[in-house]
Amino acid sequence: MTRRGLRIQDAQGYVLHTSPWRETSLIVQCFTRAHGCVALVAKGAKRPYSALRPVLVAFQPLWLSWSGSGEIHTLVRAESGPVRLLNGRAMMSAWYLNELILRLLAREDPHPGVYDAYEAALSALTGGRPHAAVLRRFEWLLLEQAGYGLDAPMPDFDDAAAEPVLRQALRERLDELLDTPLRTRQVLMDLQRY
Repeated sequence: MTRRGLRIQDAQGYVLHTSPWRETSLIVQCFTRAHGCVALVAKGAKRPYSALRPVLVAFQPLWLSWSGSGEIHTLVRAESGPVRLLNGRAMMSAWYLNELILRLLAREDPHPGVYDAYEAALSALTGGRPHAAVLRRFEWLLLEQAGYGLDAPMPDFDDAAAEPVLRQALRERLDELLDTPLRTRQVLMDLQRY
């Protein structure tokens, strides 16, 4: 802690969402292993030659450094880890994971178990594992780690016959906790028709 506020160096994290801020900057919602969900302002990140612009990409492991006090910190540096390629349904499933984290976890409340589950889910989606099993496992672990779990033993997520019942139970639990439905859930349901 410095006189000007907190200074964090090389925190493991992922970009969950970005939104424009002012003319050349972005507000970046990140999920970090040690600090939970944090909001960072990336000054100048929208400029064509910004060093941050190609790095602040969703689903890629990052090492983030920031400083400042208050609700939104200033991103000082971001370095990318190994590139993870997602496309099509896998990418929509990953966006669903991001929305769940943003909607269910409090800001700056670390959840290393959820972080590990998120990394495992992204790896499984990249590796072509069945999306339904990956999503149900993540939903289950997120609810458990956040203190909203179902009062039941952990199911076999790879059992395709049990998936519809598990999906329904998890959906009901998530709907109890959220004020409005998840936008990405509807997109995923629409994609399953094709």
